[in-house]
Amino acid sequence: MVGNEPTEVAGEWDGGRSAKRRKAVRYAVPVAVAGVTAATIGLVPAFAGSGSPDLPKISAQDLIAKIAKSDVQQLSGTVQVTTDLGLPALPGGVGAGGFGGGAKGGGAGASASPQSKLTELASGTHTLRVAADGPEKQRVSLVGQSADYTLIHNGKDVWAYDSGSNTVVHHTAPKGAHHGTPRDLPKDVQNATPQELAKQALKAAGDTTSVTVGDTAKVAGRDAYQLVLTPKQAGSTVGSIRVAVDAANGVPLKFTLTPKSGGPAAIDVGYTRVDFARPAADTFAFTPPKGAKVENGEGAAGKAARQHGKDLGDLNGLKDHKGSQDVGGFHVLGEGWTSIATLKAPGGPGGKDQLAKGEAGKLMDSLGSKVTGSFGSGHLFSTRLVNALLTDDGTVYVGAVDKQALIAAADAAKK
Repeated sequence: MVGNEPTEVAGEWDGGRSAKRRKAVRYAVPVAVAGVTAATIGLVPAFAGSGSPDLPKISAQDLIAKIAKSDVQQLSGTVQVTTDLGLPALPGGVGAGGFGGGAKGGGAGASASPQSKLTELASGTHTLRVAADGPEKQRVSLVGQSADYTLIHNGKDVWAYDSGSNTVVHHTAPKGAHHGTPRDLPKDVQNATPQELAKQALKAAGDTTSVTVGDTAKVAGRDAYQLVLTPKQAGSTVGSIRVAVDAANGVPLKFTLTPKSGGPAAIDVGYTRVDFARPAADTFAFTPPKGAKVENGEGAAGKAARQHGKDLGDLNGLKDHKGSQDVGGFHVLGEGWTSIATLKAPGGPGGKDQLAKGEAGKLMDSLGSKVTGSFGSGHLFSTRLVNALLTDDGTVYVGAVDKQALIAAADAAKK
């Protein structure tokens, strides 16, 4: 086998592309990853097949260019996703893979709202079935043990169907929904594919990132190169990001994020089966089943889903920034992998004091650890990837950074 020697890339990795494109690599992806992952996305092992295929050598610049030039419009397949952030078990069977539990009783599983369903992806292992045929047709199904949950975009129509509760949410896509990620499909779904995750990760590949080519791999039966992104900033909790890229067409097949602390991947999503032929037309057809409860138009569930997508879109849309900047309701400190988002807790100053009362206070003490600094005191909440500091004055600091970085940010804000 002819291996690919690691080739570090710094500075102008884009092979002479415009200065505007060069600037795009400084998006604050770590904060976006923190927001999406902590809030909803569940991602991990898409089993890479055994063996390392013998492929021609390729530079990191050329592999990035191969991804950028890829223009696959049709595909179908199965994506296995898991999140291992070290979060405590969540209520409602999260992580168990079931979507229908409790639906008949009208509980949390009774709504077909994307927001209510996709929060189940915060932990555990899940399976998605995906299909796309150009910018106007996409389908994503979350496969549960006893029921499935499906989102379908077909032209002007967007449907969400929960088979467990036999409920449907339907609304019309706004003009301008295109490129395979219509605004009506929440960001949780838009980002739960290797392609979208790789796109976000590559935006971080600036001066704060080392980009190399690793060993070759087999993913979903296809030969792949592996692009490796490693943060250079010491305060980041991200160890590395590895993107398996289809050697034939440049489509990212697998995305793996490993924490600096080691252990299994915290985020790892990829195809276990993929086919680049055009899916059958009826894949994107949907008629509400007999007896289904249908909510049409911009009802409560539709509004919640739309707002949910907007909120996460604000995080994903963090632009090039130096020092600090207000983005999507968050005040962003720092840049690159050590970006930290800050906001005020509900109730503003003193909000934390209200939260600290009674049972809520006991829960905070059990989930977080008390910390002090020049800023005063507060509670630190940690996962394997994302950490958050809630100070006594009601300010929240959150990012894919270590404890000391959060405390330093809080201390600096008080000076």
